[in-house]
Amino acid sequence: MASHSRHSFWTRRALARIHNLHDVERLAKRKLPRPIYGYIAHVAEDGRTQRANVDAFAAYRLLPRAFVNVAKVSLETELFGRRYAAPFGIAPMGISALSVYQGDLVLARAAAARNVPMIMSGSSLVPLEDVAKVDGADWFQVYLPGTPEGIEALLARAARAGFEKLVVTLDYPVPPNPDNMRKAGFSSPLVPTLRLALDGLLRPEWLLNTFARTLKRHGMPHFENNHAERGAPMVSRRAARDFSGRRHFDWGYLDLVRRLWPKTLIVKGVLNPDDAVRACDAGVDGIILSNHGGRQLDGTISPLTVLPEIRRRLPTMPLMIDSGFRRGTDVLTALALGADFVFVGRPFNYAAACAGQAGVEHVIALLESEIERDMALLGVTAIAEVDQRCLYCAAGEQAAGSGV
Repeated sequence: MASHSRHSFWTRRALARIHNLHDVERLAKRKLPRPIYGYIAHVAEDGRTQRANVDAFAAYRLLPRAFVNVAKVSLETELFGRRYAAPFGIAPMGISALSVYQGDLVLARAAAARNVPMIMSGSSLVPLEDVAKVDGADWFQVYLPGTPEGIEALLARAARAGFEKLVVTLDYPVPPNPDNMRKAGFSSPLVPTLRLALDGLLRPEWLLNTFARTLKRHGMPHFENNHAERGAPMVSRRAARDFSGRRHFDWGYLDLVRRLWPKTLIVKGVLNPDDAVRACDAGVDGIILSNHGGRQLDGTISPLTVLPEIRRRLPTMPLMIDSGFRRGTDVLTALALGADFVFVGRPFNYAAACAGQAGVEHVIALLESEIERDMALLGVTAIAEVDQRCLYCAAGEQAAGSGV
């Protein structure tokens, strides 16, 4: 766990109040302006997808083995030829630099310090070239531009920067319903309102250390990585256009990306088993099952629910998953159902807002500690031992890995 001795009094105080991934959200809600918190916490419409993510874990029960020697438990996990310290990483999160100064760099440095992967978001406010300089920061998530020429130029930029793993989000033909974000006072483009100003004044730490510091050193934040060139400022009406123009996409665009990108290619946002098979046919190297933590289409199935069927159809494909993971037992449940790796998003954004890099490292360490303890209680000593034998369906009528 990150050493507390070298941190400021306020950072140490924040870390002392964070005991699990739920705590960090409650603390961030008090530290962030309501519109910024509202953007991070946003779920689509009535929140049914988010609830489905949480409820999916209740369909399974862990089945411990007793009297197993668990004196040594290893969380080390290999993914795409690299050994990470744990079976989870940091999911891509847009505009995290509004939560904390240079948020993408904060997340990348914390991930490097703890030897877990961090996927940089394409909708970020820090140039991808800056993040790529951080040791191990070689995952870049992209929202494809609307033209083949734009796609080729952006991919060439990412390759020049040194990224090795390209994560293409497939399920974003149009932006999601923004009504809940608007209720929280957030909009894109960001409109400077009296509400936002008052919230900033009521949270002087964020106002000085994030907002004012950013303006002083970098000027108005821009969307830096949607295209090969710098994107629009956050307050510009052109910002909304950076996230449009994808209605015409079809599988031919993924085939194009595969031809253009010779390195590791991963797709994100897959839920339909048929889509997973089609992505495999396109030659992708990995798939992230995701519904964006409930931010996109409301009423969507949980990735955990479809995981067993997709694993059945694609027995050798590296499968990763995100959306709704908050406990070590959640991670182990996904691994037992066939996932190779888990990505976690919002809690790390909240941790950065609460205590910067130290906060992110602290939360990574907390989740590692939970997984290590849970593995010992489950009676397994290595990640490879976490499989279908560790689970029963809640009804106890069939093995959990038998499909959906």
